[in-house]
Amino acid sequence: MQVWPGQAYPLGATYDGAGTNFAVFSEAADRIELCLLHDDGSETAIELRETDAFVRHAYLPGIMPGQRYGFRVHGPYAPERGQRCNSAKLLLDPYAKAISGGIEWGEEVYGYHFGSPGRRNDLDSAPHTMSSVVVNPYFDWGDDRRPRTEYHHTLLYEAHVKGLTMRHPGLPDELRGTYAALAHPAIIEHLTELGVTALELMPVHQFVNDHRLVDMGLNNYWGYNTIGFFAPHNAYASWGDRGQQVLEFKSAVRALHEAGIEVILDVVYNHTAEGNHLGPTLSFKGLDNASYYRLTDDPRYYMDTTGTGNSLLMRSPHVLQLIMDSLRYWVTEMHVDGFRFDLAATLARQFHEVDRLSSFFDLVQQDPVVSQVKLIAEPWDVGEGGYQVGNFPPLWTEWNGKYRDTVRDMWRGEPQTLAEFASRLTGSSDLYQDDGRRPLASINFVTCHDGFTLHDLVSYNEKRNDANGEDNRDGESHNRSWNCGVEGDTDDPEVLELRARQMRNFTATLMLSQGVPMLSHGDEFGRTQSGNNNAYCQDNELSWVPWPENAEGEGDAELLEFTRAMVWLRRDHPVFRRRRFFHGRPVEGTHDELSDIAWFTPEGEEMTQRDWDSTQARALSVFLNGNAISEPGPRGERISDDSFLLMFNASPKTLEFVVPVNHGRQWQVVVDTARPSGLERGTGAKVQAGDRLSLVDRSMMVLQRPA
Repeated sequence: MQVWPGQAYPLGATYDGAGTNFAVFSEAADRIELCLLHDDGSETAIELRETDAFVRHAYLPGIMPGQRYGFRVHGPYAPERGQRCNSAKLLLDPYAKAISGGIEWGEEVYGYHFGSPGRRNDLDSAPHTMSSVVVNPYFDWGDDRRPRTEYHHTLLYEAHVKGLTMRHPGLPDELRGTYAALAHPAIIEHLTELGVTALELMPVHQFVNDHRLVDMGLNNYWGYNTIGFFAPHNAYASWGDRGQQVLEFKSAVRALHEAGIEVILDVVYNHTAEGNHLGPTLSFKGLDNASYYRLTDDPRYYMDTTGTGNSLLMRSPHVLQLIMDSLRYWVTEMHVDGFRFDLAATLARQFHEVDRLSSFFDLVQQDPVVSQVKLIAEPWDVGEGGYQVGNFPPLWTEWNGKYRDTVRDMWRGEPQTLAEFASRLTGSSDLYQDDGRRPLASINFVTCHDGFTLHDLVSYNEKRNDANGEDNRDGESHNRSWNCGVEGDTDDPEVLELRARQMRNFTATLMLSQGVPMLSHGDEFGRTQSGNNNAYCQDNELSWVPWPENAEGEGDAELLEFTRAMVWLRRDHPVFRRRRFFHGRPVEGTHDELSDIAWFTPEGEEMTQRDWDSTQARALSVFLNGNAISEPGPRGERISDDSFLLMFNASPKTLEFVVPVNHGRQWQVVVDTARPSGLERGTGAKVQAGDRLSLVDRSMMVLQRPA
């Protein structure tokens, strides 16, 4: 076999049509072997003799896409010095564009013996681990164009590739649970009819099913356990894992783009699947442990701010290069439209504390590719000082956990929530205004993959996670949920009606709040996980979306239609999608003497400080002036809209609301969550200024006044 010197860049395996260049970094290695793997179980080892700046490389003519390979690293195995090289372990390429196979868990994939953790383990891992794959980078994108949907027109829909598609009755069996299913007309039609503009996919980077879960008969369903930051997860491919997963993912992106839907990836750059000092040796640990991971003062152990056993070393130039190369690859080669960063506070830990000026944010800010796509932070981790909602740099948007908590508290009737609810409803200026950001920095959500579904939020006070095998100790215990009087399943019609009303309340509040709304897949159907609020290991019908044809009752169809109506109400009216914060006064140049926003008690009087501070106050109205929108349109034109009056009654009793007398003579009721289907726009009751409207307990109304 011919072996040419090759190049040190790009890292990974790069096929050029005639052969493949291999390049891998390791400062710890004495020497590295590239192992070409054959289907009969044999391998051909080629020493990478060329070295530039600790990158070993070679070019092999004739090596084609589909070739499986791995690395064996010869070097020090000295955990007490943070070094864990072991040539008996076949290692994945950190830059592998595709990964084949899975892990057969056993002592072979660990660097130590189970009975003696201090003793090096020289059992060969090759027959028991995954392998890297050379891929063909060429793909016919046709006239693919990114939708580039602006945030004020964005509706995010968080979904799991398998969970969204596994039970859809309109999909062929062989496509369910795959990337190809995302491109199927049945899925795309549902998303477009719902008004979704961006599909936020839970992890699709190649991940690992944990040894512990496999032993328990479970799987890492969510996928927050990455081992390959460039490779689409192979189990979601319908027709092969020798590079076919790359083509299938690209085809799905192309189809979604054709429908005007962006693709955003939930990415996990804060840790890897190699765990702590007792974890397996799969890739980074065996290549250069101390360069990739944050180690404690005793280098045998790992600093962990993620709750998974390790954290990547964010001050290492090689880690930063890996992350930025990965991000650019997914944008330029896979055509994705943005990223949601899991436990993003860890990415800011250059040393110990969370640092807004860390190198990672500098790199993102100046990168001409990554800085131009949607960047969404999950702004917390489990380390000290890790809750950083509102503290990310101006380029970023954030999952607003305070929005979730406040809206839940409001509708379950917690006291002293009105003032904070008002802030969350209007874009959380207390979190984002001081650093120049705007309401669109707030990704608003009531539910997501982590926690109760919308149905369970109104059906359970306590989590029911026994199926996870941890004696119900896992998952959040403080869910801010309310079961509406009965825990779990019930056939009580009054309880069921209240639960349905609460789901409508949450949906309407979300869609009419300033910021960017995010739905969790299946909530539009009222899907349940039977009280499990941490279904990370439930790869079964507990977590898979039950599409309406599979579900019982008429409530699913009614909730779906209501959700669609609220999405389209938001989409049709820019007053709900403001790009600037409210001023709380008349806006110059609009020829309108009324303030752009006004708050009222149920009696129709403007709110005073005493009203805001009232412990038991759980009801208010807010006037949104469509004739006082301060931001211009795309061509500098003035934007005007209808005006709206939102009435919220989160109290446990029916209240009468007075329509304010100085903010419009005639209104039309367009939403009433007390009714099973809400109200069709254009057919609601007409009301006059000064009229009294009766709002049943825990309900809301929306009144519209033409511009």
